[in-house]
Amino acid sequence: MTTTLHIAAAVLLNEHQQLLLVRKRGTSAFMQPGGKINPGEQPLDALIRELHEELGLVIDPSDATFLGQYQAPAANEPGFMVDCALYQVAMKPGDKAIPAAEIEEAVWVSVAGADTLELATLTLEVVLPLAKRDFLAY
Repeated sequence: MTTTLHIAAAVLLNEHQQLLLVRKRGTSAFMQPGGKINPGEQPLDALIRELHEELGLVIDPSDATFLGQYQAPAANEPGFMVDCALYQVAMKPGDKAIPAAEIEEAVWVSVAGADTLELATLTLEVVLPLAKRDFLAY
């Protein structure tokens, strides 16, 4: 039986149509910022909490657009699946994402060049195709 992790993640795009990807400490795959939803917590609340803890971002709920619920193998927990509430979050000019907590590295990459990195399955199979189809816009 496969265990499912319930997470919320953000597609953060800047004015240059670059995606923000993060890599957690001790791992090699880049992914969308976000994290696990605590018991009793709503997905958007979890995302707002995680973006603040991991990147120092303060997000207003009205800046987040729900993109859908997606499943994929977990990047950092072998044998686990993630069930992800995926949101696009509008970055405001001047917003700075500063890696904190378990985030080792944060990079801005072009949608076209993102697949040159080692990516989590959800990022590779869901987020990039959405972005490449121009579904996402700054």
